[in-house]
Amino acid sequence: MHKPLIVTLNPRLLATGFALLMLTTIGASTAAAADKSSASRFDPSQTFAPYAYPQPANAFRSASGMPGPLFWQNRTDYTIQAALDPVSRKLSGSEVITYTNHSPDALDVLWLQVEQNRYRKDARGAFSDKFPNQFTDGEHIESVQVEDGTGKLQDATWVISDTRMQVRLPTALKAKDGRLRLHIRWNYTVPGEFGGRTDFNASKNGDIFEMAQWYPRLCVYDDLRGWDTAPYLNSEFYLEYGDFDYSVTVPWDMIVTGSGELLNPADVLTATEQQRLEQARHSDTTVMIRTPEEVTQPSSRPKRSGTLTWHFRMQNSRDVAFGASKAYVWDATRINLPAGKTALAMSLYPVESAGDKGWRRATEYLKAATEYFSAQWFPYPWPVAVNEAGTAGGMEYPGITFDDKTTTGSDLHALIAHEIGHSWFPMIVGSNERRDAWMDEGFNTFIDVYESDHFNHGEFAPKRDGEYAPGKGTPADQMAAVLADTNAPPLLIGADMVPEKYRHPITYFKGAFGLTLLREQIIGPERFDPAFRRYIATWAYKHPSPSDFFRFMESETGEDLGWFWNAWYQHNWQLDLAVQKAAYTGGDFRKGLDVTIANLDQLVLPATLEVIYDDGSEQDVRVPWETWQQHRTYVVHVDGARKVKSVTIDPTHALPDRNRANDSALVK
Repeated sequence: MHKPLIVTLNPRLLATGFALLMLTTIGASTAAAADKSSASRFDPSQTFAPYAYPQPANAFRSASGMPGPLFWQNRTDYTIQAALDPVSRKLSGSEVITYTNHSPDALDVLWLQVEQNRYRKDARGAFSDKFPNQFTDGEHIESVQVEDGTGKLQDATWVISDTRMQVRLPTALKAKDGRLRLHIRWNYTVPGEFGGRTDFNASKNGDIFEMAQWYPRLCVYDDLRGWDTAPYLNSEFYLEYGDFDYSVTVPWDMIVTGSGELLNPADVLTATEQQRLEQARHSDTTVMIRTPEEVTQPSSRPKRSGTLTWHFRMQNSRDVAFGASKAYVWDATRINLPAGKTALAMSLYPVESAGDKGWRRATEYLKAATEYFSAQWFPYPWPVAVNEAGTAGGMEYPGITFDDKTTTGSDLHALIAHEIGHSWFPMIVGSNERRDAWMDEGFNTFIDVYESDHFNHGEFAPKRDGEYAPGKGTPADQMAAVLADTNAPPLLIGADMVPEKYRHPITYFKGAFGLTLLREQIIGPERFDPAFRRYIATWAYKHPSPSDFFRFMESETGEDLGWFWNAWYQHNWQLDLAVQKAAYTGGDFRKGLDVTIANLDQLVLPATLEVIYDDGSEQDVRVPWETWQQHRTYVVHVDGARKVKSVTIDPTHALPDRNRANDSALVK
């Protein structure tokens, strides 16, 4: 999920820091006395203590961070039929869930999410993070039946607890490939313009319905917790993968856009719209499918009364969502993917959003972001990518995003790129958003940074953070302000335990900045990028844990990173590097320079020591993080036969150093 008008990080500044580290390695360094400064809070034995990974390595998840030889994952396939009445705002539906149990355990119950109950006044989430406006009476389950191997239906007993429903099976579902079909009928009233994830909202030419969390969904049963039944308070989702075949019936004058591929365009589109859609599949420029002028023309629909049923298919997905309105303008273009493959980018929005600085460029942004992420990290796997404009500030689902209809310009580009970026995290790499939100929001914000630089030769670059500490220098300086806040939670904490004040600074900004430090400062792009790509490919359509990510990156990059996982993810430790003294060796500049540097706080990072000579030339020395395993202070000897003007640690402010006042020293 994205908060509009928030962008983050400056990759140019951060990349500069890494480039400097690659310059000449100079001279030999000697250790200074290890006397601890009275101003230091640094304790090497704590910083470099053995790191205890949150999840153990075993036969299911290996020590290399890859799925182990006994790894398994259950599967859910859905066939759904739903009908939306826009007058009463009622959605009614029936579904058949084919559930395959690949686990080694027989299951006597199934757990499902019935998240429309979040909108009840007595919902648990209403006491942790109240929605501001109205409530509904929640989800109504009409019937639950289990189909046996012969096709016979048997009534099942179910119990609802807040946003979860337990179905008690007549016969336990056998382990290792047992399969059943669950039949459910349900209905609910669509909540109003609040909540950010599902709603209806007004526009000039009719209401817009943004339909998410709209059908009962199986909880995940995995090797980490068994049934993962964390209730829906306000954090996002954790879902199994499978195929979806779903149909939505609406009045004749409404258009439906949804996750996946529209299977029956001849039934729901005019001949002209079908022709334009086919044209868009072969065009790198945006093609209008339904123009602003046509929105109010009945001729833009294939019939003038009754209802239309829109039929979609989405394969290998963890969810589906859809939008519906008679107010949609619709445009589309081709997405060019690796290996000669293509997909379709499309945007649907009300006429009042269609300005040149607004949604008229939305599909251009969507196309560019999807193409960039596909080329850089992993190919987009689905046939269609959709932007839908409504009241949601920004919310992602597989193949479709709900984005703010009032956003324009660079903010709209950032919003669209961020939301479609969630296709990779967590829609392809299926991390647990309800527990480890940084593994989708932080990872996605990280890849956004480079997309911003790439789009249209940097039209909207650089992407920067503007919320937590505005005006406080580089992103690293802003990050230092986050780390200095003693009330800020660590990254390794339940998503619902992060107060709203810290959701962006920690989950998004710190989560992304940690990856930027890994890429630009600690590992380097030449090792980080292939490892990150392989992580995505390895865990595509699976459920990695934090420990899987930690172990995978260590194994693939060849770095021992336990010290960083502990400092950055387990804690909010601060960094304070200092230049304590700079003097010519033996008092003679012709013999070189001795620079005493110190680490005064608990976080350590590799750094650049910049030496500026009196003729204006520069030299840069890499100070690796290993320097601090045995030392609190260290003397770096710099060879040279010129007089020195000054020395500075971290000259480009690439690191989140809490005290810039002690970073430099003049040489006399």
